[in-house]
Order: sequence, then structure tokens, then C-alpha cells
Amino acid sequence: MNLEASYAFCRRIARARARNFYYSFLLLSREQKNAMCAIYAFMRYCDDISEGPDASRAAIEQWRRELDQALGGEYAENPLWPAFHDTVKRYGIPREYFHEMIDGVSTDLEPRQIQTFDELYRYCYQVASVVGLTIVHIFGFESPEALKLAEKCGVAFQLTNILRDVREDLENGRVYVPAEDILRFGASLKNRDERFVRLMRFEAERARGYYNESRPLIELVHRRSRPSLWAIIEIYRRLLDRIEGSNFDVLGKRIRLPAWEKLGILVSARLR
Repeated sequence: MNLEASYAFCRRIARARARNFYYSFLLLSREQKNAMCAIYAFMRYCDDISEGPDASRAAIEQWRRELDQALGGEYAENPLWPAFHDTVKRYGIPREYFHEMIDGVSTDLEPRQIQTFDELYRYCYQVASVVGLTIVHIFGFESPEALKLAEKCGVAFQLTNILRDVREDLENGRVYVPAEDILRFGASLKNRDERFVRLMRFEAERARGYYNESRPLIELVHRRSRPSLWAIIEIYRRLLDRIEGSNFDVLGKRIRLPAWEKLGILVSARLR
């Protein structure tokens, strides 16, 4: 597949499945948008091979081999590889980020209970912070401080996802809320009682802290990219607001940000 067709394939994946992220892509230049879609397509496949019906360690290791081949300019059958390789070269993205992502999703192959926040932070780094570290290269930056803040921003996003997906993860045998916190509050993730709400509020405040810490990142990326970064942070921050506003009613429904609100955020971002 030629490069143009590969980018078109990645754009289709992002448009169909990126949800929150895709809205922020619309504020970027065409070249940056293409790059974001290529990176998203890679991340999406990482998730699929760790959570889909055919998920297996063999499939993940095959994906890792294909990654190494693609980074060397040799492409397997998946149409995303030419666009992905071009993006990595064009923006000088460190290759280890992609191996970290594969390491992270591979831990989702089996049921698990996160024990401590240190363990959870490591998981968040692998599946979310490396995404932030990757896309900050596409946004453009000069100060190395941007990398530290991108890491924290990724943690904030993943903590928000974890709060939203408590029920779904539990059904799949995965508990990302640290056992030490569950024990501290005497809570059960199956019952939305006062102890559950106090636990969720504690985790939400932790996420809020990482949003606040990473806020200066917006001013550290290149000016043309700031509206896009502001938009994606605002979308996730407002998702956290909605989770809190529901009094953490995450066991009975999946809380989402409606499309009209995301579009309003895009308008606000463009006017900033």
C-alpha cells in the first residue's frame, strides 16, 4: 500500500473509533492530523489485540515483531504501517514509547488487581503517558519540561478512564482501582454505597491533581498546536466533571460527554 492510501486508512480508523481524541485532531494542520491518525491507529490495534476475542500473548508478540519491522522500513500486511513509519521518522518520535505501550496492554491479557498506586502509575504510564509523550512530538515543543508534563497529562486521562470504566473492567476481571485504596475506604466496587462514593471521590481528586499539574503543558507546545491540546484536555476534564456530577454513578451506566459539548469545546479552542 502506498503512503497516501495508508494515511487514508488511518484516518478512517480514527474517525470511526477515536471519539474524544478525534475532535481535537480537527484543529491541527493536515500533516499533523494525518500523523495523529497514524499514531491512533497503532494504539487502537494495541488495544484490540489485548482485549479482543482473539487476544493472546502470541498475537501481541507478533504485533511487536511487525512494529520492529515497520520501524526498519519493512511492512507487514496491515495497511497502517507505511503511515506509522512515516510519522515516526517525520517527528523524531522515540521508538521505545511504542514498546512501552505493547508492554502495558500485554498485562491486560489476564485478570488482574492493581495493588498499589505505584503499580497503577506504572500502568498509566505505559498505556497513556506514552501516548502523551508521542503526540507532544507532533504538537512540537522546545523545553524538556514538556515531556514531564505530558507524562502527568496521560496519567490524568487514564485515571479518568478508569473511573468511567469501573463496571466494565470488573466484568472483564480487571480492577485498576488500587487494592490499598479499596481497603482504606472499606469499599466494594460492586455496590454504590457511601464508601464507594468516598473511594471514587478520592480517586477523582487524585486525577484532578494531575490535570492541574500538567496544565502548563499547553503553553510549552508550539503555538499552532495549543488549541488542539487545550481541547483534548478540556474534553477529558469535563468527562471527569460529569463523573463527579453524577455522584459516581458509574456502575449502572457509562458516562459520556455528548457530541454537542465536544463541538462547543472545539469552537472555544479555535477562538482562544
